[in-house]
Amino acid sequence: MDDLFGEWAMEVAEAELSSPLPRRWAHTQGVAERAVEVREVLGVDAGLLLAAATLHDVGYAPRLAVTGFHPLDGARFLRDEHGADRRLVQLVANHSFALLEAEERGLREELATEFPLLEEPLLVDALVYCDMTTTPDGGRTTAQERVLEIVSRYGADSVVGRFVRRAAPEIFSSTERIEAALAAQPR
Repeated sequence: MDDLFGEWAMEVAEAELSSPLPRRWAHTQGVAERAVEVREVLGVDAGLLLAAATLHDVGYAPRLAVTGFHPLDGARFLRDEHGADRRLVQLVANHSFALLEAEERGLREELATEFPLLEEPLLVDALVYCDMTTTPDGGRTTAQERVLEIVSRYGADSVVGRFVRRAAPEIFSSTERIEAALAAQPR
């Protein structure tokens, strides 16, 4: 995937998020910055990661929120309105262990049937890393701090709070694998 793919993703995300959801847009920009930082780890899939990082939360856009579950709404939008790359759509649909949240919402079967998990662990881990080491305002954080922030913002007993607590061990493992891959890169 080339730079034009990343530019397209940025244009789509900005059009959908910047005005109605400026804080979500700030987070999106921070996640995209993390994707640029990990590009050496991904090689040929660096452009795909950048596009997925840029579009991972597009389903929060008010006009796209059909189910209220942003990974599913965003993936459907990208597939149906943009004919987006299958791998990109799968990454957006399943980012940051969305299948666990889909289960909490009664949407697991729907998500899993429409958008099967992408069987590319490094790419999946990289997107988790980018998302879960970025604050809502686009700054850097640790995965542990991010999980605590999400639980605090949504409440421990909310759908999102329950989901992120269940997903936390996987989130931490994904970020640790990417941090190890980054540390192994020649300087």
